[in-house]
Amino acid sequence: GKEIPIAKIPLNDKKTFRLLARGESIGVFQLESEGMRRYLKGLKPTNLSDIIAMVALYRPGPMELIPDYISGKHGRKTIRYLHPKLKPILHDTYGIAVYQEQVLQIAQQIAGYTLGEADILRKAIGKKIKKLLVQQEKKFIEGAMKNGIAKPVAEKIFSFIEPFASYGFNRAHAACYGTIAYQTAYLKAHFPSAFMAALLTSEQNNLDKIAIVVKETQRLGIKVLPADVNESFVDFGVIRGRRDYIRFGLAAIKNVGRGVAEAIV
Repeated sequence: GKEIPIAKIPLNDKKTFRLLARGESIGVFQLESEGMRRYLKGLKPTNLSDIIAMVALYRPGPMELIPDYISGKHGRKTIRYLHPKLKPILHDTYGIAVYQEQVLQIAQQIAGYTLGEADILRKAIGKKIKKLLVQQEKKFIEGAMKNGIAKPVAEKIFSFIEPFASYGFNRAHAACYGTIAYQTAYLKAHFPSAFMAALLTSEQNNLDKIAIVVKETQRLGIKVLPADVNESFVDFGVIRGRRDYIRFGLAAIKNVGRGVAEAIV
């Protein structure tokens, strides 16, 4: 009977970040793979930006930069910038260009590109268009030199952004994914019984996934009991008591079906 205004939950909830730092993210959007859980334990995220960065980095290519990001967060490496103008752009991501938008900003600040021109540069690198790439490298270095940056430094900066522009993730997209990841983690941290019942319901047609979720539910100290004609709901449901437990949903029983389950309930 409790309404949770999901768009208004606090974005600095300690209980949620503790759950993620322990790698207890089975059922959490985008963060439930084994590799991601391992990285979360190392990262020990403390803010939404950490989650957004992990969503962007956990892909083939940028994944190799995750240990650098973790080391940067925990002060285990000295962060160096090829030019002072890069610091405000890369400071929040510990010297790593994680997002496409950072590549655009670098082209804008270092080489005097407009954002439209910077996006052409990003596409040229991302799609590996050789002819366009040669033109863009020349333009970038000339633009940087006009801004008073020495040619060898400009060349190093272009080499630095090249791999990121190939696989950089869109920050706005990562922010949307990261926010939903945080919201689901918040629900799991604060309402574990209801969250796990909802998760079991959403996976009720996938027996392999049901087994994983039941195991995780039991690990959280919440029992999952077989279906009971007197207690079960149509879907998996929480039975309140001294210790909450979850009853198997009638509709999840093979060959029963939702119509029959609704009639029984």
